[in-house]
Amino acid sequence: MIGLTLGSYFFRRYVSIAAWNFVGIGLLIFIVTFTEVSGRAAGLPNYTPAWALSLAALQTPIVLLQAVPFIGLIAAMATLISLNRKYELVVARAAGVSAWQFLTPIALGSFAFGLLAVALLNPLAANGFSRAQVLEAEVRGAKSSANSEAEQWIKQRADGEETVIGASAVLNGGQVLVRPTFFQIDDEGRIVERLDAERAFLRDGYWELTGVARRRGTAAPERVETLQVPTNLRPEFVGEQLMRPEATSIYDLPGKIEVAQSFGLQANAFATHFHSLVVLPLLLVAMTLIAATVSMRFARMGQSATVILGGILAGFLLYVVSVLVKAFGSAGVVPPVVAAWTPVVVAMFYGVTFLLYKEDG
Repeated sequence: MIGLTLGSYFFRRYVSIAAWNFVGIGLLIFIVTFTEVSGRAAGLPNYTPAWALSLAALQTPIVLLQAVPFIGLIAAMATLISLNRKYELVVARAAGVSAWQFLTPIALGSFAFGLLAVALLNPLAANGFSRAQVLEAEVRGAKSSANSEAEQWIKQRADGEETVIGASAVLNGGQVLVRPTFFQIDDEGRIVERLDAERAFLRDGYWELTGVARRRGTAAPERVETLQVPTNLRPEFVGEQLMRPEATSIYDLPGKIEVAQSFGLQANAFATHFHSLVVLPLLLVAMTLIAATVSMRFARMGQSATVILGGILAGFLLYVVSVLVKAFGSAGVVPPVVAAWTPVVVAMFYGVTFLLYKEDG
């Protein structure tokens, strides 16, 4: 049985390496994001370097959260390789410590890393993602945001009129739309009116639009301070259709899913995102097992680049499969629980089976 001192030492080594990787990759993401935002928006009339810095800072947590599995994989591989190169694993094996015993503190470290990412980084990322959408929409302007490929659309029919609604960002669970666009369509499917607003507030039975630019046919746009558009939509439906799941923290997701289901909405995207966050700590444990399959073999001159590349490719393949199955879950093709848990369970079985074959024959 591994002693408390040795186990704590392995745990601290993993935590130290994971922390430095987390900070380093976070800074790299911030620099790349700032460069990308500056290059993409430098020509806008409202662009300022301070705006680009703020937007990059708000977008960094959500990108960093997506990189957490890779950070865990790299940290586990670096920990095991460094222990190997300093002969520490060799000494531990000679003292009768099995691979399962010295992998336990590293696996516990990766599990704790995943818990911290879900409990602390996820709410920060969700809040930053929502604020980044609003900040970008306000600087880009209504004309740019209305043509954005990332914008999502919903359709409503109220008082005999059909309206298609899109927005750059959604706030307060679907009650506020930022830079919305309303297309009113007649019975023949033709657009009769377009409304571009600064904000749209969902009231009881109508949308209240502020700062509206109204366009009818080929006439010049008409500026209207406030305008009401009838609606029968509920905030739960608007939020489920227009909000990105990433903009909701794990603490708010269960309530949002429950409310959406009470209105007959499946909320597959939000349910899949919730289960993918719940399973994230176990995903990092699976990444640790994958790292162990390529990093524990002793090599006098260090691990070869081929072995290290193989571990990285295996982790990348697991991540790609997880994202692909998550897309199926969000689309309702497979149940959200199955979409989130299947890749992780399969990866853990693979790692355990490989280690059983190598260590126990």
